[in-house]
Amino acid sequence: MSADFDPTSVDLDTADATQIICYLNRGENDYNGQLGARISALFVILICSSAATFFPVIASRVRWVRINIYVYLFARYFGAGVIVATAFIHLLDPAYDEIGPASCVGMTGHWADYSWCPAIVLTSIMAIFLMDFAAERYVDNKYGFAHNHQNVEDIITDYPGQDDEVAAGPRSLTHNQLHSGDQDDSMHAAITSAQRQKDAPSRSKKENESYNSDPENGKTIQTPSVTEMEERSFQQQIAAFLILEFGVIFHSVIIGLNLGTTGDEFSTLYPVLVFHQSFEGLGIGARMSAIPFPKRYNWLPWFLCAGYGLTTPIAIAIGLGLRTTYNAGSFTANVVSGVLDAISAGILIYTALVELLARDFLFNPDLTRSRNRLTFMIICVLLGAAVMALLGKWA
Repeated sequence: MSADFDPTSVDLDTADATQIICYLNRGENDYNGQLGARISALFVILICSSAATFFPVIASRVRWVRINIYVYLFARYFGAGVIVATAFIHLLDPAYDEIGPASCVGMTGHWADYSWCPAIVLTSIMAIFLMDFAAERYVDNKYGFAHNHQNVEDIITDYPGQDDEVAAGPRSLTHNQLHSGDQDDSMHAAITSAQRQKDAPSRSKKENESYNSDPENGKTIQTPSVTEMEERSFQQQIAAFLILEFGVIFHSVIIGLNLGTTGDEFSTLYPVLVFHQSFEGLGIGARMSAIPFPKRYNWLPWFLCAGYGLTTPIAIAIGLGLRTTYNAGSFTANVVSGVLDAISAGILIYTALVELLARDFLFNPDLTRSRNRLTFMIICVLLGAAVMALLGKWA
């Protein structure tokens, strides 16, 4: 904003619109004390967000913890709805406010040459698509495993053609189930079963492999074991999940800084962000719980849960350290926050619509056929999106 701009004497017919917008959107350090309450927010958000994130992982990986299937379904699909709403309400909209065409940044210098906010979101979506596609191709080329096998059960199960779980043992998971996490009763049991198999002493290679005969060539074809299939699925899913978590973490850093330095809005922002971070953590944890982590990576889900739980408290602590100097409304802060929000919005839009909704509901041939369960899952998605969208009124 120009130094010669006098806000007390403005001719709207001749004044520079950019200077007016920048003046109206200018920010100052709003810190107004309440240090004790801000410190308490650090610990409350740490506990609540960590508990929500760890809960689905504990339920699927700790043997003595057993929950009702509908509790797990609620956590998983309510979390999916939360991520959808976060992408649009909590990331895309603030990004437009910070660097959009009608913002001070968007009307200044080269930022005014193009609508950079949607361009960044589009670039982010395309980048995530290419990374997801590359991961699929990498796994396909390395393991010779694609999506279009005619009979998935005969290829990846230990006992092809057997439906009796008692006779055949816990059935292994199809690729679509592993990738998207179909949550019927058998799927829920299979996640726990797969974890038990990984924790159990390893069988010999011969015991782990199954063989199918090829009548045309008179050859015996080795069928990958359950462990091998889960390894492939892990490599496919982990990249997409890490991208999702990093997108959420970017957002968490910004809101943590704001909570540590905000002024009169603190009393409203505090409880809203407790729910905000807990719901996001529930979505992260539920998505992570369906990933078949190999035994050598048993530590990874706990590390990722802890990473999410610690991010916002650390950002709050940094905000408290800068509480008298940090200006969330400055030009630089708006650029940094706006770009990160736009990148995160692209990540979460792609992940929410493709990985969570389309892959789980539209392109999952193993999706449960129970109308009641499907109805419950859809309601959970809508409820999660609605609650998170409502929270957008305050944060």
